[in-house]
Amino acid sequence: MTEIFAQTKKAEDFGYRHVQTSYKGDSVDILIKSKKGEELKKKPIFLFCQGSLPQPLIKYDEKGPYSVFPFKTDSLEQDFHLVIIGKPNIPLIADAKTLGRNNCYEDSITHQTPKEYSDRNYLDYYVDRNSKVIDRLQQLPYVSKIKLVVAGHSEGSTVAAKLATKSRKITHLIYASGNPLGRILSIIEQDRTNEKDTENTRFAENDFEYWQEVVENKNNLDYTNGDTYKATYDFSTPPIQYLEQLTIPILVCYGTKDYSSPFNDYLRTEMIRQKKKNFTFKAYIGLEHNFFPLKETGQPDYDKFNWDKIAIEWWQWTKQQ
Repeated sequence: MTEIFAQTKKAEDFGYRHVQTSYKGDSVDILIKSKKGEELKKKPIFLFCQGSLPQPLIKYDEKGPYSVFPFKTDSLEQDFHLVIIGKPNIPLIADAKTLGRNNCYEDSITHQTPKEYSDRNYLDYYVDRNSKVIDRLQQLPYVSKIKLVVAGHSEGSTVAAKLATKSRKITHLIYASGNPLGRILSIIEQDRTNEKDTENTRFAENDFEYWQEVVENKNNLDYTNGDTYKATYDFSTPPIQYLEQLTIPILVCYGTKDYSSPFNDYLRTEMIRQKKKNFTFKAYIGLEHNFFPLKETGQPDYDKFNWDKIAIEWWQWTKQQ
């Protein structure tokens, strides 16, 4: 199988409709997954905001295509057209063998994340772009405007939360595996668990020094060492400030072994204190960031997949609200 496959195959060959629009001069790839035979049936949108990493939406190897969504879409397809939006300036389709670590797309010359992606990889770009995508999709004849559910996982949870404050078209929000107090605290919490003593493993102290640099250079788009300072700063602004503004139904779900778990517990206690009645919380006991249980070694047990169950529970929640 060669790269010609990616050039000749289309999203439709993988069971998706491909819609393109533009935002600030950039081409935006949108995939729509519908129940077979009901592609033109009028249904609302379920928009999934994926996490970080510059991955193509459609990836494949010699065994076939990878899943675009982290869960089976059958249940949600009963009531919705599912939507996912590509990362800026990342190809829509790619052979996995041409990708780098974690199936990330790399510049063929520098073997680094493309600058065209890093320059756009920050919160407000995604929020404003996704808002425009919603406007575009709701013009389609098979899209109902009665309901619009936006779900976000990990980094996507922050995008979804802020998006819900910007677009009044959103009627329901699912906030999954996010950190309501911001990305930097997840980084610090993770490193705290790896510290053994105060002399040789001052990982969190290094994180605070890094954060000081980020704050002092919060608009810096240098991507040499991975995420730009701007991306880290934007995603570290506490999403709780977006969540507590909202009056729409919100489902907050997270694994209790996720590094962000204590901060979601804080969000829950704070929403109780504020007497906010539009929140539903679901804590998955013993599961980590991607809803896998942990082995005795502390490593995820990838043989025990929970995403499909969680998607069904999301669907059931949308029906109850």
